[in-house]
Amino acid sequence: MIIKKLQDVPFSKLHGYEKVGKQIVIGPDDGSNEIILRYFSLGPDGTSPHHSHDFPHLVKIEAGNGVITDENGLEHQLKKGDYVFINDKEPHHLKNTGTEPFDFICIVPRRGEE
Repeated sequence: MIIKKLQDVPFSKLHGYEKVGKQIVIGPDDGSNEIILRYFSLGPDGTSPHHSHDFPHLVKIEAGNGVITDENGLEHQLKKGDYVFINDKEPHHLKNTGTEPFDFICIVPRRGEE
């Protein structure tokens, strides 16, 4: 069993992502060979690129306000306590629309972090 506090988890280096922090909370270094639990924090005006993956992921909003844009360009409001399932190959884009950090947990299969 592994127990961690988020403040003890280092930030991963991200290239090309402004105002985005990423932490791998539980992953291969912890012996998790099938699933990865990541924590993202988007600062004000922080955004992820419009993208898709060949794997699904689960998202739980932890703090702040934001939107997720779907494959049709429609924005869906998100706030603390909301959950999102993004299927494999489904285009998406997350953006902070507030003045505070927009934080979320993102769970992916191991291949999503390789």
